[in-house]
Amino acid sequence: MSLEEVRDEVKKVDLEILRLLAKRMQLASRIVEIKKKEGMAINDDRQNELVVKRAMERAVELGLDTGAVKELFKIIIDMSISRQHELSGEGRLP
Repeated sequence: MSLEEVRDEVKKVDLEILRLLAKRMQLASRIVEIKKKEGMAINDDRQNELVVKRAMERAVELGLDTGAVKELFKIIIDMSISRQHELSGEGRLP
């Protein structure tokens, strides 16, 4: 395989990552609706910790840098929380 072919494969993987991220943000709208109905707060530290822990366990299995995966999932969780605030009409100031 040539360098250009490998780069094309990387492009496809990057696009799939973005599609999955978009899907995860779409799920945030369903989550915030359920949280509203059940009177739950948007941020759930316990759930956030479970998500990060699960991601790090998979990172170990896959031979990935757990520190980087932890940071990545913290960003993803923050994006989801921001999206839920946005959808609830609260907005979120930095």
